[in-house]
Parts: sequence; C-alpha cells; structure tokens
Amino acid sequence: MISIIVIAALGLLGYWAFTTLEPGDLHAARQHERELAEKNSELEKELAALKSQLGTLEAEKEEVKEEPAPAPEEEKPAPTTITYKNQTLINELQKLVTDNVFMKVGSKGTRVGTIQKFLNLYNKTSNKVDNDYGAGLKTAVTDFQKDVGTTADGETGPATYKKMIEWLKKQ
Repeated sequence: MISIIVIAALGLLGYWAFTTLEPGDLHAARQHERELAEKNSELEKELAALKSQLGTLEAEKEEVKEEPAPAPEEEKPAPTTITYKNQTLINELQKLVTDNVFMKVGSKGTRVGTIQKFLNLYNKTSNKVDNDYGAGLKTAVTDFQKDVGTTADGETGPATYKKMIEWLKKQ
C-alpha cells in the first residue's frame, strides 16, 4: 500500500512538473516583460522628478520675467543669397569652372550635357541632350563664343563657362 501511495505521489509530482514547465522562448519573453515593467516604473519615477523640476524652473522664470528686459540691440539684416532662375545650371557650370574642365569634339558625359542644356536655353531650342560633343555642338559653341566675344574655337573651357554663367544670371 505504501508503494502505491509513493507511486501516486511521484505521479502527481511528475504531472505537476510537466504542466508547469514552459518552453525556453516563453520563459525568456516573460522575463523580458518583467524587466521592461521594472524599467517602465523607473522611468515613471524619473518623469515625475523632471516634471517637478520643470515646475520649479517655470516658477523661477516667472520671477525673472517681472524684471524689465534690456533694450534689444538693433538687428542687422541677415545676408541674402541670390537664387537665379536657372540656379541648378549655373551651379553645374560653376563646377566645370572650379574643376578646370576643357571639352572638345569627342568628349562625352553629363558635363557635355550641361553645355547642351545651356545652349538649348541660349538658342531657345529643344535639341536632344545626348551627352556627346559632336559637330553640331561645336558649331553652337562657336556661335555662342562669337556672340560673347571670346576665342571662337568651338572648344569649351573656364572662360566660356564663365560667359555662360554671366548670361544665365542676366536672364
């Protein structure tokens, strides 16, 4: 009879152990939840302390407001920056000047496209911007150079870019 009681007790103990076991991820999640609850209560205490300090500072601020404020100094106007209608194109051309870029027939790339965009504006055309410095672009550049009084060789360099920028700024 004692052995039956012992076996029953062990059975109940085994059943209890089996039903109270939980997977590791569930245990870790519950532990994390407890840690977050503790941190939350700490933060609530800190928030209450900060609100108390804020109330004290606002009271001090009210006391300071009662004193007459010094006369404000005369404000200097903020420097203004001029933005032109074609500012993006001006910036691209300025980058060509800064980088000391020279282009001629056979040049390719987005820098050539910048020249093509400018000449489309200058000539009031809508030619395709293909980023290729061909004979047509050389002719258009030569015409522009003649118009502005620079060396009309059909090649572009900082002097030509500066003239392009000047023209854009006048628009």
